[in-house]
Amino acid sequence: MKVRIGTRKSKLALWQAGYVKEFLEKHWGVEVELVKITTTGDKILDAPLAKIGGKGLFVKEIEQALLRGDIDLAVHSLKDVPMVIPEGLTLGAITKRETPYDVLISRSGKKLMDLPPGSKVGTSSLRRQVQIKRLRRDLKLEILRGNVDTRMRKLREGLYDAIVLAYAGVRRMGYEGEITEVLTQFIPAVGQGSLAIEIREDDERIRRLVEPLNHKESYVRAVCERSFLRRLAGGCQVPIGAFAEVVNGRLRIRGFISDVDGTKFIEGQEEGSLEEAEKVGEKLAEDLLRRGGEEILKEIYGG
Repeated sequence: MKVRIGTRKSKLALWQAGYVKEFLEKHWGVEVELVKITTTGDKILDAPLAKIGGKGLFVKEIEQALLRGDIDLAVHSLKDVPMVIPEGLTLGAITKRETPYDVLISRSGKKLMDLPPGSKVGTSSLRRQVQIKRLRRDLKLEILRGNVDTRMRKLREGLYDAIVLAYAGVRRMGYEGEITEVLTQFIPAVGQGSLAIEIREDDERIRRLVEPLNHKESYVRAVCERSFLRRLAGGCQVPIGAFAEVVNGRLRIRGFISDVDGTKFIEGQEEGSLEEAEKVGEKLAEDLLRRGGEEILKEIYGG
C-alpha cells in the first residue's frame, strides 16, 4: 500500500519530504508518493508573517488534508508547526537536528559587526530583527520573504547588502559555501533545524513506519523549547527565541522575549533533567514573564 506524504511545493520543503520518502523506501520497502499542497503562507509573499497571522500559515492546509485522509503523513519544518496541534493529529517523529543557528550572507563578505552603517539587511523574522538591532541599530532592516533561492537572487541583484537565513535551509539548498558568518550569538527559533513528521493519532501503521526517524535527543530538546513558547503564547507577532541543548546529561535552555524594537529584551537560562523537558521550558517562560515578559505581551497584544 502506497504511503502519501503531504508537503509544501517549495524546493526546500520538497528536499525535506524527499529525505523522509527516501528513508521510508529504503528502510521499509514501501512505495511513497509526494503530494504537493499550496499553503496560505505560500500565496502571500508581499507581507511579513507577523502581519498575516504567523505560524499556522505553512501547515494548516496540509493538516486539513491529513485529517481528511488525503495524505498519510506530513513533513514540516518544526519551527513552522504551531504549539497546539489539531485534535486527532500528533507529531510522530522529530528528526535529528541540523545546526540550528542563523547565518549571515553578505555581498561584500563582511560579517555583521563589520557591515558599513546604513547597510540594508533582509529578514522578515522579528526574532532576527531584534537581535540585529541590539548589536547594530545603524543598519537598515528590510522585509525579505520567499524561498531560499528567491532570497539569494534578491541579494545577488543588490536589493540587500546582506540577508539572514537559517543554516539548515541554506545547507539543504546547497548554498553553504556562500555563508559569511554563522550567528552563534543569536538565539535561534524554537525547533529550528529539525523536521516534524505529523501523523493521525490513531494511525498505528504510519506511527510504526516513522518511529525510526525520531531522534530522541532532538525530540527532548524540541519538547522543552515548544513548552517554553507555548507558555508564552508566542506567535509571529512577538520576538521570541529559545535554544535547548543537552550538556553533561542535563537539559539546558536559553531563551528570550523582546518588544518589537529590541529595547526591552529579557533573557534567561534554566536547567533540569531530560525527563523534565516540558517543566524546564515552562519554568524559564515563567521566569521571563515575571521579569517583564508579561508587560511585553500586553503591549504587543493590547491586553
